[in-house]
Amino acid sequence: MKVLLVDDHPLILAALQTVILGLGDDVTVVGAASAAEARAALRCDADYDLVLLDLALGDADGFEVLTELRAAYPALPIVVVSASDRTSDVIRAIDLGAMGFVPKRSSNDTLTQALRMVMSGGLYVPPMMLGLDPVETAEADTVPDVMRPAGSAPNPAAHQKAPASLEAVGLTPRQGDVLALLLQGKPNKLIARDLNLSVETVKDHVAAVLRALGVSTRTQAVLAVSQMQQQAAQATRRPAEGS
Repeated sequence: MKVLLVDDHPLILAALQTVILGLGDDVTVVGAASAAEARAALRCDADYDLVLLDLALGDADGFEVLTELRAAYPALPIVVVSASDRTSDVIRAIDLGAMGFVPKRSSNDTLTQALRMVMSGGLYVPPMMLGLDPVETAEADTVPDVMRPAGSAPNPAAHQKAPASLEAVGLTPRQGDVLALLLQGKPNKLIARDLNLSVETVKDHVAAVLRALGVSTRTQAVLAVSQMQQQAAQATRRPAEGS
């Protein structure tokens, strides 16, 4: 696995490299201290399996770089690793096609978990944002507004309710294909091309997927799926921890 790590802080760059190299013996990490270096690295060799991108780069806005890389390399998973953990930044990054968002204050284990989830085809956002943190309270509510029906108020009891699994959602195989590409941040036109469908058919499938997930936007779908995946991962870990 080859990873491009884009961060302009030398100490952070070195620390992240150490964590990523711990993922396995076959991991290679290339560091880029600026957006310009990242562009040059990808022009020289676009055969990367993952990009980790800081939002606060000295020579460019991280969100603009994210947009640029997603357009130029649509199949390349990008995980934002940022000093920010603001809900608005997380949602904006997901909107722009990031497959994960990890605050820099996260533990090494959390970063490892996030990267493994993304590399296996999943998505990762901070658990506290999804109401998965057991220490969250009504006063410290962090569930984003996009995850709530219009006009509803934060509901602390909702934090205790496990979401349905993807299997229980009951998507058809074709809807599952559309969801997988939707989660990669691909627009309807690219999904249609990849699946050899008309754009109108893709729109119908996307609408059906959103209804099945109980959401109304693509970002809500991404967050809902991330919540399901993290709940499933937690459920898998619990028996192992108790053994």
